[in-house]
Amino acid sequence: MTKKAVVVATVVGAAAVGGAAAYVVRQRKNKSKKWGKAMDIVKELEEKCRTPLTKLRQVADAMVDEMNGGLGCEGGSMLKMLITFVDNLPSGNEEGLFYALDLGGTNFRVLRVRLGGKEKRVVQQEFEEVSIPPELMVGNSEPLFDYIAEALANFVGTEPEGLHPEPNKQRELGFTFSFPVKQTSIASGTLIRWTKGFDIEDAVGKDVVAELTKAMQRKGVDMRVTALVNDTVGTLAGGRYHNNDVIAAVILGTGTNAAYVERASAIPKWHGPLPKSGEMVINMEWGNFHSSHLPLTEYDIALDKESLNPGEQMYEKMISGMYLGEIVRRVLCKLSEEASFFDDAVPTKLTTPFILRTPDMSAMHHDTSPDLKVVASKLKDVLGISNTSLKTRKLIVDICDIVASRGACLSAAGILGIFKKLGRDNLKLGENQKSVIALDGGLFEHYTKFRDCMEDALKELLGDEVSATVVIEHSNDGSGIGAALLAASHSQYLEEEGLSG
Repeated sequence: MTKKAVVVATVVGAAAVGGAAAYVVRQRKNKSKKWGKAMDIVKELEEKCRTPLTKLRQVADAMVDEMNGGLGCEGGSMLKMLITFVDNLPSGNEEGLFYALDLGGTNFRVLRVRLGGKEKRVVQQEFEEVSIPPELMVGNSEPLFDYIAEALANFVGTEPEGLHPEPNKQRELGFTFSFPVKQTSIASGTLIRWTKGFDIEDAVGKDVVAELTKAMQRKGVDMRVTALVNDTVGTLAGGRYHNNDVIAAVILGTGTNAAYVERASAIPKWHGPLPKSGEMVINMEWGNFHSSHLPLTEYDIALDKESLNPGEQMYEKMISGMYLGEIVRRVLCKLSEEASFFDDAVPTKLTTPFILRTPDMSAMHHDTSPDLKVVASKLKDVLGISNTSLKTRKLIVDICDIVASRGACLSAAGILGIFKKLGRDNLKLGENQKSVIALDGGLFEHYTKFRDCMEDALKELLGDEVSATVVIEHSNDGSGIGAALLAASHSQYLEEEGLSG
């Protein structure tokens, strides 16, 4: 090779090396720029989701205002504040075999409960859980109620021979129906609207007990509904059965709601005759609560706009199990679109609404492995995203924490609202009465970080002295057992058997 050729080769080689080095520098700069953009998005999310105690107290005060408005006049609040006709909660004296049907969301349960009175209490209970096919959650009501009645018929078919009812007596059922209903008696009520992804228009305005009764007749089930209750009311009844200090119940699951025991003196006369017992259970339907104090983000606004019920259930859309995972997905989608967080192309699965469920989010949030392998696995299996860095996975855990903590703190603010409404947010001189909240729902039961954050926030809001008198009790399957208990306490055979009161 000539001297000139060597020089040329050297120059070309140097240029190639220099070009490669420049390419690496550009890549690093691009990566740094993308990461910076991603961090900006997450920091903005964190700021918008902030729930300082001052804001939570404002939310609680707004909740109290809405509670008073809903009780004050019909349509006076976003909260329905529904009269339940439950003015005598279970006493513990209930006896016999009773059934319950618990329709709470995408699944329903059928239960059989044998009660043994004050001494034996719940002698035996059995249940089956049934998933509702998605196609039955839309369209017409008859296929849905027929599907439920058929499952009930199959369950009744497993009843032991020794437990069959006496001749000329019907089996009795407590029907937990976890959707807004305007009750006209303890065993009747018309559907106000669907929530939790259901959209069956022909059922709105109809008596849901009548619809279930017709379906049971079509399926040959000889049974009478003696109590129609919301899942939260059922949870309250079940909680009070075991603990006389229970004053309210909260559901934190696919959806969310609260019910509490109101003093009769606080219920205006327009609701009808005041209960003789001096108290009445109120179904708040607090999922529809809204306030300017709620820390809304662009993700909440977009989710609401694209939902089946835009402008409704805003509180529920910020704190319940149906929506938390979807909020996280929307954040990840923005990171992918605007910061190329998962390489340049937006993963196809990531654009699918509700593909990231809250249990998946919870699993990622609880991942304690050194390399966050659960996060990596969920990203790959659920969203089709592979080869993420540990740094990326850590940021995703942070996003889960931000969204879950906001929901948990807002839940605590709602509970504080109930305490304030009942005057239990302060201790009167010498008072040390326990205030027990019966809490149920998969979100509360299984999402440990959510539950712990909610309880910590409530303690901070109430202060050490008051919080020492407050107990959060997990009322497992409270809505189902509670419905059976209310069926028993409202049995059509009580008076003839001399068991009333």
